[in-house]
Amino acid sequence: MQLTAPADGRTDTRPRTRDADGMAVASFILGLLGLLVLNLFLGPVAIVLAAVSLWRGTTRRGRAYLGLALGVADLAVLIAAMQISGTVSWSL
Repeated sequence: MQLTAPADGRTDTRPRTRDADGMAVASFILGLLGLLVLNLFLGPVAIVLAAVSLWRGTTRRGRAYLGLALGVADLAVLIAAMQISGTVSWSL
């Protein structure tokens, strides 16, 4: 553990990358879960988490892109189900 910054001015970026990796995995899981339940809430959350993790430079870019795609798919499924049922909520 290092308590002070190195003399050459470099800082350790590992915690930021680790946080971005966690957000990429979280966006994937929430996007996948959102296809089944609470897609009105979980879809946008997955999109935001994926975008932030990509912006922070995650090493798990594939999971972030999958989370982004699944978040968009959550909203697409919700819109399709709303059109079919004619209501704001839907059930199987």
